[in-house]
Amino acid sequence: MNFDPRIRALAEEAEEAVRHCFAALDALSETNTAKILAAFRENRLSEAHFGFATGYGYGDVGRDVTEKVFARVFGTEAALVRTQIISGTHAIALALYGVLRPGDKLLYCSGAPYDTVQSVIGRSSADSDNHKTSVDFGTLRDFGIGYAQTDLTSGGQFDFEAVGRALEDPAVKMAAIQRATGYGERPAITLEHIHAWVSFVRSMRPDVVLFADNCYGEFLDTVEPTDPSVGLDLCAGSLIKNPGGGLALSGGYVAGRTNLVKRAACRLSCPGIAGECGLTFGQTRAILQGLFLAPQTVTNALKGAILCASFFERLGFSVFPGPYDARSDIVEAVRLGSPEALIAFCEGVQAVSPVDAYVRPEPWDMPGYTDPVIMASGAFISGSSIELSADGPLRPPYIAYFQGGLTYAHAKIGVLGAAQRLLDKGLLDLNRR
Repeated sequence: MNFDPRIRALAEEAEEAVRHCFAALDALSETNTAKILAAFRENRLSEAHFGFATGYGYGDVGRDVTEKVFARVFGTEAALVRTQIISGTHAIALALYGVLRPGDKLLYCSGAPYDTVQSVIGRSSADSDNHKTSVDFGTLRDFGIGYAQTDLTSGGQFDFEAVGRALEDPAVKMAAIQRATGYGERPAITLEHIHAWVSFVRSMRPDVVLFADNCYGEFLDTVEPTDPSVGLDLCAGSLIKNPGGGLALSGGYVAGRTNLVKRAACRLSCPGIAGECGLTFGQTRAILQGLFLAPQTVTNALKGAILCASFFERLGFSVFPGPYDARSDIVEAVRLGSPEALIAFCEGVQAVSPVDAYVRPEPWDMPGYTDPVIMASGAFISGSSIELSADGPLRPPYIAYFQGGLTYAHAKIGVLGAAQRLLDKGLLDLNRR
C-alpha cells in the first residue's frame, strides 16, 4: 500500500507515544478471557451444544446454554441472546417495550440517545420512507409512554440536580443511559460514573428500573454495568459489535433481572412463549466462539482507537477521547470540519478494508437517521462495528467515528488509509502539526 512516507513516520511516532498504554489493555483481555472460560466450564459447554435444532426450537440446548453463559459473564440472573434480534437498537427497543406501559415515562439521563433510538421513542421527525412526520408506527409515544431527558454537564458528568428533579415525577418507570458516545461529542460513561448514578437514583426512587444501552462498551472493564458491583437492572447490545468477536453473523442480547428479561422476550416472541422457543439456526458455535475471542478483539480495537487519537491529534485535529483519556467504548471521534473531509476519511478506511475495498462509500438516507450518513464498512459480517469501520452523519462539525479492528495491524492500516485519502484530496496539511 502506497502510503506517503511522512504519514508512515508520523504513525510510528504516534504509536511509540501510546505504546505504554497497551500493557494494561492486554491484562484486561486476560481477565475477561478467564471470566468467559469460567462461564463455559460452569455451564458444561460441549460439542453437543453446537447442533442444529429445527421447528419451534424446544430442543435447542445450544440456545439455552448460550443464554446461561451470557448471564454469567454479565453478572445477571438471566439473558436473552437471539439471532432474531436484528441490531442493537432492536435489543434496546425490546427492553423499553418490555418494561414500559401506557402512562409510564422513560427518563434518559445521558442526554439525547442515538438517532435510531429516538425513532423508537417517537422523538424523530423522520421515518424511513418519506421523511414526513411519523404517526402510528408503534413508537413509545404512540402507546402513551412519556419521555424526558437530562443532559450531561459540560464535562460529561451526570447532572444529579436535574436527575433528582426529573425523578420527582411519579410517572418515571425507567431511567436509562447510553454508555457510548454515539453521534455526539461527549466522553463515554465509565463504570465508576454509572455506579454513582445508580446509587443516586436508588436513593431517591428504588422502584425505578435502571437500564443501559451497552453497545460498544462490552469488555472495556472487568465487569459489565449489570454486575452487582455496579448495579444496573438491565442492559442490551448487539452481537455484531463487541461481544460477537467478529464471528457472530447477527443477533443481539438483553441481560438483567429474570422478570425484566422475560418481559423483553415476550416482546420478541409473544406472551406465553417468551424465550422458550426460537431457533439459533446452528449459530451457537459462532456466537460462543466469538464471545471467547471478544476480549482480545476489543483490545485490538482499543489499541487502534488510541493510535487514531494520537495520530490525528498530532495533525492538529480535535479528537475525543484523547489518547490518554479513560475509555468506556471502542469509538474514536475525529472532528474534521467539513463534509468533504468526512467523506474522504471514510473513503480511506473503505479502501483498506478486506471486503469491498474497491467501492467508494457515499452518504445516504439510512433508516432511522435524521441526516444523511456515510459509512465505511468493508467487513466479513455486513455492518459489523467490531470489524474496522468509520462513519458519521453529514452535519456540522463533521465528525468521523472510527471504531473496531479484528486485529491491531488492520486498525493501524485504517488510520494510515484515512490520512492518505485526506492528503490525496488536498484536505490534509502535514505541515500544520
